[in-house]
Amino acid sequence: MNDREDIYDAVFVKGVFDRCSERYISFSYICSFGFSERWRKQCVGAMPPPNATTPVGYDLMAGTGEVWPHLFKRFPDVEAVTAVDISSGMHALAVERLHKHRAHKIDFIEDDVFASDLPDESAEFVVSTFGLKTFRPDNHAELARLIARVLKPGGAFSLIEASDPKGWWLRPLYLLHLKLVLPLIERTLLQGAQDFAMIGSYTTNFGDASAFADLLRAEGLHVEFERYFFGCATGVSGRKPVR
Repeated sequence: MNDREDIYDAVFVKGVFDRCSERYISFSYICSFGFSERWRKQCVGAMPPPNATTPVGYDLMAGTGEVWPHLFKRFPDVEAVTAVDISSGMHALAVERLHKHRAHKIDFIEDDVFASDLPDESAEFVVSTFGLKTFRPDNHAELARLIARVLKPGGAFSLIEASDPKGWWLRPLYLLHLKLVLPLIERTLLQGAQDFAMIGSYTTNFGDASAFADLLRAEGLHVEFERYFFGCATGVSGRKPVR
């Protein structure tokens, strides 16, 4: 990456995750000490039950689909999930991970979420794990509008993101892990690749999900904001009011 590159440009983001997709699952699990998987489970646990017998919904910035086992375990009557992700590499890996008994319930849109043309009031739920940090603040406002638009009245949502735990006394060690240890591991074990090192930059630039919570509230949604493990991850969850 050179100094002129826009790390939030859709083409740049796609390239980062395409290149690291093959090692993404193992690398993120090991280097987060297993917290990434725990946080996905907590994200699903925070989502209010969808208001439908057989709900349908979206997994935005779906990545490798690691949230799906938690989603189907908590809500076994989910009828269908449409997964949206810009990365063809992550998309391909997600397809490989699908269990045969679940494959028929997953549809894919391989696209920038803002170009995916999702229909109004088409979902009983929206879930997203670790995709927020790859957007600029003005994109967060656009994403909040999209979530409010695609949810049916009474629809539920839950999103979680790795965050900068400001105020935590161990924050310097956390940032050292993100900005020094992860890049060092990547250079040593992944033949000089530099894509996983972007996680640290995206995370510290993101801050936390509190501003996104306010954007969702501005769209008329009922929102709960939650900190996980001293703020190393933050999440938002809630519902679209029934008219």
